[in-house]
Formats: sequence, C-alpha cells, structure tokens
Amino acid sequence: MPKMTDENVLICGDTMDDAGVYRLTDELAMVQSVDFFTPMVDDPYLFGQIAAANSLSDIYAMGAVPKTAMNVTAFPVNKMSLSILEAILCGGADKLIEAGTSLLGGHTIEDDVPKYGLSVTGIVHPDKILANRGANEGDLLILTKPIGSGIISTAIKAEMASEEQIQQVTEVMRTLNKTAFDATKGLTVHACTDVTGFGLLGHAYEMVADERVGFTIESSKVPVLDGTLDLARMGLVPAGAHRNKCYLQDRLLFAEHIVAETQDILTDPQTSGGLLLAMDESQAQTYLQQLSDLGGQGNIIGYADKRRPGKIVVR
Repeated sequence: MPKMTDENVLICGDTMDDAGVYRLTDELAMVQSVDFFTPMVDDPYLFGQIAAANSLSDIYAMGAVPKTAMNVTAFPVNKMSLSILEAILCGGADKLIEAGTSLLGGHTIEDDVPKYGLSVTGIVHPDKILANRGANEGDLLILTKPIGSGIISTAIKAEMASEEQIQQVTEVMRTLNKTAFDATKGLTVHACTDVTGFGLLGHAYEMVADERVGFTIESSKVPVLDGTLDLARMGLVPAGAHRNKCYLQDRLLFAEHIVAETQDILTDPQTSGGLLLAMDESQAQTYLQQLSDLGGQGNIIGYADKRRPGKIVVR
C-alpha cells in the first residue's frame, strides 16, 4: 500500500487503529470506518442491530461522535424474502436512532449469503482523538463488556447453546458502546480500542505493538459470558481464535496455570465487543463510577508496565 503523504491524515491503517482520522480544521477532524459481516443470530432484526452496534463501535473507540452512516448490504434476493432484508435494515436503523446518527443511504448487491454493516463517519476535536497506542507505565486496563461471543455464536450455529446463553450474548452484542464512550468525558484516556475480531489479547497487543509498554492481564478478572468455558471445553471454539493465538504466539506469555480453554476464550474473536481503555489509577476509578452512574459496567483486568515492552503477560 502506498504511504499517505497528506499532512491532514492523522491516523490511517499503519497503526492498526479502529478508524481513519482526517483533519478538516484545527478544531475538527473526521473519523471514518466501515464493517460488515454474515449473520451470527437467526433473528434478522437482531442481526441488524448487532451489525450496526459493531460498526458504530469503531467511532466510539476513537473518542468520536458518530454523525452519519451508509448501509452496506449483500442479499440473495432470489432465495430469501425481502421482508428479511427489511427487518435487517430496520434493526440497523433503530440502533442508529439510538446513537443519534443519521442514515444517508447505502448500497446493496446480490449475493448468495446475507451480509450487513455500515460505513460510519464521526467527528472529534483533533486534540481529543483516542488512539490505540499511548498507554503509560502504571495505567490500569478497563474492559466494558464480557467476552465469549465468538464461542457462543459457534455454539448457536451448532444448536448447542441454551436459550439463556443466546439471549445474553445477543444483548451484549447489540448494546452500543455509547455509554462506555460517554463515561470518558472530562477524563484523560491514554489509549483505547474496541475488542472485536482479533479477540481481547489481539487488540491488547495492538495497544503495545510500538513497544513503549507491555500489558499484564489478570485472567480471573476478565468478565466472561456464562457458560463460555464449558462450551470451549466441548471444542466449540471458532477457527478465528486459533488463528489469533497462532499470530500472537511470540507476543504472549501465559502463566503455567492458564489452561488451553482459557487461552481460547482470551483470543476468541468478538462481535461488537466492549471498549478496552488504559488510564491512570485515579482516572480509572472515576471512569468506573461515571460508567456505573450512566448504567454501564466495567472491570479492571490488568495494567501496563515496562518490564516486557510489546508483550502480553497473562496470569
């Protein structure tokens, strides 16, 4: 890929950030992202909600407010009723309304497998961008949603997930990261990303890839969806988790007691996962209180230090 030379391109794909950022003025930058995927739940309306929440998440992870969106859709018009497509789009539209984001249009192609997502544009002050790198030694790491959605989605496809698990994972995936973003107002966040396809450890690695610091993750403090460990023990682990772990093998240091199933959960690809934030201790405690006041929940799952720069220690 050619190197961007425009001085107004503040963030592009070079740093594995969640979205690109382009400076429009000294006080305004545009944040852009696009994401779409195949269904992971049977209900088309809920699929639309999940896909929209996932697409909006990248904008929140950059510290920006999502303002406009465009549908990106593929649909087998000769094999499925258009009422299914309508339900998908309605689910997405309802999430955009919840986010205060305007839908401007979109594009649909014919395909054998349904796919849906959004391109989203947000705005942020150039000095208030939240990038995925910038964590300092001593920062605490906060995760705002439980993980395990990839494993439970695999169990759903195999018809081995309970109704309670289906309901729980659906609720987590369709929940916007708006509250988690709103709770950062007035605080200093050193680094932020959202946890999606590369799993918790994959996205944590992106935050330390510049080798300024390393992270220690306390596995017992990571919130996990109910029943995920049992499903992992049954082998219901998506192939993406194994690819993630393989890619990260030289960056991860697991304590001896971390069993293979726990490693699978920590590298499990997530759909519409939570925000992972790095903040100093006082700011982190204030953030958790503000998040709770807004109806959200977060967990301190680890910390940053300089003992093993660029590495993730899991204990």
